[in-house]
Amino acid sequence: MEISFYKYQGTGNDFVMIDDRSNAFPEKNLPLIQNLCHRKFGIGSDGLILIRNKVGFDFEMIYFNADGSQSMCGNGARCAVAFSKFLGIIGINTNFYAIDGAHEAKVVGNEVELGMSPVLNLENAGHDFFVDTGSPHHVRFVENVLEYPVFEEGTKIRYNDNYAPKGTNVNFVTPLTNGEIQVRTYERGVEDETLSCGTGVTACAIVYGNQKGLNEVKIKTLGGNLKVRFTENPDGSFHRIKLIGPAEQVFEGRIEV
Repeated sequence: MEISFYKYQGTGNDFVMIDDRSNAFPEKNLPLIQNLCHRKFGIGSDGLILIRNKVGFDFEMIYFNADGSQSMCGNGARCAVAFSKFLGIIGINTNFYAIDGAHEAKVVGNEVELGMSPVLNLENAGHDFFVDTGSPHHVRFVENVLEYPVFEEGTKIRYNDNYAPKGTNVNFVTPLTNGEIQVRTYERGVEDETLSCGTGVTACAIVYGNQKGLNEVKIKTLGGNLKVRFTENPDGSFHRIKLIGPAEQVFEGRIEV
């Protein structure tokens, strides 16, 4: 079987995108998904995204991590919105469905403003924090994140007994100036550091914004710059969360599977 695909990236988080409105892709074939995402033997990506029809919505995003597991992916969702606009499924605005429920998004130039799921609360995790932004995220503040051993420390926390059996994503954060932070992320499902993580930077921005009394935080990642806006409620929950950043088509191709 030959599959047509597109490759997209959002601040260095890259994805294999497939228009699967015909429901032809064998989504239960996890070895196939793993092979397509493999950087040596396949196309190479942090994840794979299927675009499908969904009653009551413009489309459904079905996301797989590189290991075949499923979760919400913020940068992947932004790329899915850009891809759906390319396909002519949507215009500027959209209402789509993902694993964590309904999302709204808006395309502004080469950027996508993605509405994220509400965050119910921030949890203390020792001296760190835990936030569920559609995917689980451990957040740790460090002095110099650019020199921090992200893979080694991220692996320890990701497989910590406190997060068993599914584990967690792990983010390391250094505050900069003027409401800006630098973030590096070890991603569960990729099992390595990625250049950017949308749900991760959202978690970090909410924790930092809560500490500093901000409702907008700029984020630097190794793959580029993002921005997160949100509203904090009196009960400690957060809503109207927007993840904002670029999404770019890299190339297209066909592969025999």
